[in-house]
Amino acid sequence: MRKFSIKDWSTEDQPRKKLVQNGAHSLSNSELLAILINNGTKEHSAIDLAKILLQATNNDLQKLAGKSVQELVNCRIKGLGEAKAVTIAAALELGIRRNAAGRKKDLITKSGDIAEYLRAMLEYRKQEVFAVIFLNRGNRVTHFEIVSEGGLTGTVADPRVILKKALEYEATSLVLCHNHPSGNLHPSKADELLTQKIKQAASFMDISVMDHIIVSNEGYFSFADEGML
Repeated sequence: MRKFSIKDWSTEDQPRKKLVQNGAHSLSNSELLAILINNGTKEHSAIDLAKILLQATNNDLQKLAGKSVQELVNCRIKGLGEAKAVTIAAALELGIRRNAAGRKKDLITKSGDIAEYLRAMLEYRKQEVFAVIFLNRGNRVTHFEIVSEGGLTGTVADPRVILKKALEYEATSLVLCHNHPSGNLHPSKADELLTQKIKQAASFMDISVMDHIIVSNEGYFSFADEGML
C-alpha cells in the first residue's frame, strides 16, 4: 500500500512550502503536526492524521504535550505508529523546554523569579516528581535536577540525596519543588513534614531552604510566600 507523502500534495497545499514562504506562524496546528507526521495512508493524508490526533486530545495542545510515546501509539490512529509518535513527542518536548528557558532567571530573590520556570518544566508530567534548584552564595542558580520520581499521587525525596548533591554543587541555598498532577495546589501534611525535615537537616550544613514550590497546570504554591518556612 502506497503512503502519500507531503511532497505528493499540490504546491499550494504543502505545509512545508507554506512554512518556508510565510513562516511557521502562518500554519495551523494540524499543518504543523502534518509536517512531523510527513506521510499518511491510502485513506488519510498526513494532515488528516494530524486532525484526528488533535481531536483525540480535544484540540488541547497542553494535553497533547503531556502524552508519552506509548500514549500516542495507544490512540490507535492508523498510520501513526511508534516512529511518528517519537518525532511528535520530541518536537513537543523541545517546545516545553523552549518555553521554560524563556522563563528562567539566574538570580533568585523571590518565589516568582523561579516558580514559572518550574511550572513550565513540570506541569505536563503525569507522575509526581521532586526537583531541587541549587543556588550559590549570590542566589544564582548553579543546577536544576529532578531527584526522585513517583506515581500519580506521590513521590518520596531523600534529604540525604539532596544534601549530598548540594555539597557537590557547592550550594548555599535550595529551592525545593514538586508537581501535583491532579492540579490541586494545596500542600499535604506529608509535604509540610518533608519540607521541615529537609530544612532542619540542611541547617546543620549551613545550607538554607529558600522555598518549597508546588506547581500544576493551575499555577503554583509557595511555602515562603505563605509563611510556612
